[in-house]
Amino acid sequence: MAINNTTLQIKFKQRLNKLASNDYDNIECWQIVEAFNKAQVEWCRRNLHGNNMFKEGDEASKRRIDDLQPLLNRLVLTGINNADHFEGNNFPGDYLEYKRVSINATNDCCTTERSMTVYLAEEANVDLIMRDPLKRPDFEWGETFCTMQQNTVRIYHRDFNVVSPVLTYYRRPRMIEIMGCTDPYTQAASAADVTCEFKDDVVELLIDEAVAIIAGDIDYVQQQMRGTQSSERNN
Repeated sequence: MAINNTTLQIKFKQRLNKLASNDYDNIECWQIVEAFNKAQVEWCRRNLHGNNMFKEGDEASKRRIDDLQPLLNRLVLTGINNADHFEGNNFPGDYLEYKRVSINATNDCCTTERSMTVYLAEEANVDLIMRDPLKRPDFEWGETFCTMQQNTVRIYHRDFNVVSPVLTYYRRPRMIEIMGCTDPYTQAASAADVTCEFKDDVVELLIDEAVAIIAGDIDYVQQQMRGTQSSERNN
């Protein structure tokens, strides 16, 4: 059975209270939501980059592929073909991490579409790559490159036309919401429950991470308060 938001809150408070029985009695639902959603993004980035205890990225193990699979999206890019590159104009608003760009290509001598290998390059290196006969876009070799800057995908071409460009990317995880919980920043109350989309074993890990986040925040505030009180007594 999937972990719903009621169970999530109970588990969250139980684990907080194991750290200190009285310090976290007044924890509010918005703090749980904020910490959990922050933990989701941090966990995703860490596992996508390989910055974890196993130093594994998104495809280093079957388990990691399974865990991240819900976030994988494909988007057919629309845009404009310029003299030396295709420039997309529909960058996804939920983008988190690059996976790959795939295209087909045609040229004047070959109207049958062929698949091209596209590698990601830095925008600062475009001129160097375009001048390098071993790295520049080449229809016969079936290779080209793309860049990403300011939420724009550019796919470079030289002797061919870009056809059917597709961006495969990891989207941001769905943010949880607790029905009736009021956001202190906007004063808006959530109209419905939005649960975590990950499997239960991942949710358990995320609860642990969120607990660590909120415990650290509260400890910091308490330290600041103790420091202020000490200064006031000394004065």
